[in-house]
Amino acid sequence: MTDSSVEVRVLAASGVCGSGFKESSLEAGLARNPHFIGCDAGSTDPGPFSLGSGKTAFPLRAIKRDLRLMLKAARKAKIPLLLGSAGTAGGKPHLELVRQMVLDIAREEKLSFKLALIHAEQDKEYLKKRLAEGRIKPLKPAPEFDAGVIDRSTRIVGMMGEEPYLRALDEGAEVVIAGRSSDCAIFAGIPIRMGVAPGIAWHAAKILECGAAAAVARPAPDSMLATLRADHFDLEPLDPELRCSPLSVAAHSLYENADPYRLIESSGVLDLTTASYEALDDRRVRVRGSRFEPAQTYTVKLEGAEMAGYQSIVIGGIRDPYIIRQLDSWLERLRAAVAKRVADVFADDPEAGKHLFNIRVYGKDGVMGPLEPVREVKSHEVCLVLEVTAATQEAASTIVSMARHQALHLPIPEWKGFITGVACTYSPAHIERGPAYRFCVNHVVEPDDPYEMFPIEHVTVG
Repeated sequence: MTDSSVEVRVLAASGVCGSGFKESSLEAGLARNPHFIGCDAGSTDPGPFSLGSGKTAFPLRAIKRDLRLMLKAARKAKIPLLLGSAGTAGGKPHLELVRQMVLDIAREEKLSFKLALIHAEQDKEYLKKRLAEGRIKPLKPAPEFDAGVIDRSTRIVGMMGEEPYLRALDEGAEVVIAGRSSDCAIFAGIPIRMGVAPGIAWHAAKILECGAAAAVARPAPDSMLATLRADHFDLEPLDPELRCSPLSVAAHSLYENADPYRLIESSGVLDLTTASYEALDDRRVRVRGSRFEPAQTYTVKLEGAEMAGYQSIVIGGIRDPYIIRQLDSWLERLRAAVAKRVADVFADDPEAGKHLFNIRVYGKDGVMGPLEPVREVKSHEVCLVLEVTAATQEAASTIVSMARHQALHLPIPEWKGFITGVACTYSPAHIERGPAYRFCVNHVVEPDDPYEMFPIEHVTVG
């Protein structure tokens, strides 16, 4: 028997803190008396750099703008604000950066509140202990994982579920800034506690964590309101120019998921097999029938990044139809010429010359690489990105500069005399990208409980 009196209103400010939203949309959501405001603030979508470097993917000014508006709105309405995956990757430096940003905003706006910071960066000795106990398992695909990987990782974070958020609120927090988090966990815990069926709450959370992304013809990131009841939820974009349709909402289950019907969380699996989507009017959609299967074993996903080396690139274009016609063989000869030149220049120190040389060809297969089904190049021009990763920045720049020179004058049989076949975009041609990182962990750990990996720190602000 469901409780027909249950109603939980949830305001998602945006799909990610720093991507923006209309102030008018946030105000429209606030006028609907939401029970809390939530916002995802991170992802692995930008790649491993943020996790490895401790930096954010979005500009700090953009993050602070969004955070300021959300903080002021939440304190004005006296409702909780929940922010997950702080600073993009949710590690220690990311959480510290957002903490300072919150303190600065509170001082500037004269705000007072109880702040909870939930840490998600993992202690390496704890992970080694769990590994030795056989309680860290690989996902697919997963790289090799051992104590050596743990040691050389710049940082490893755990992806928390909804439980640490609820504990922080139980301990008096009014604003919760969490490290790496399941995007959906930000939005699912409070509705479930208030009586919404878990399947309904998790499905609504899956849509809310992307803000207004489930709207039709979404022009820009914006806010979304969900009204959850015991056995269904209603979605409504807060920009009056936006609308949701049953198709746009149902299609959102395809986003970022290998399986559009089964979405895995720490505490179980969201099953959308029997979900139904109904248009309430030309802007709102009602969803029913979503189910949640509790997990037999509680798991926490681990994400780790390690430094791969230093990287330098050269960007150039080819418009010579004769080179483009034989591009594959030309690239093979370029790789061979670069390898020979590196061997000559680093003959006295071969170790310093160790490198990875990658060539991306936009106009051929620069996006999909070997998965590209179209093999014939039909473009009149192509863009080359020559990329070298080495142990030092000096070595990377040296080698990519030599690669540039080899590419400039690499001959083809049709040429009679000396010619330049590649036009470089910049001067100097090489661009130093600095440290480059790669993901090195894609595993789950089995903790004793949902809290042990995520210590909570409380701060009285103002």
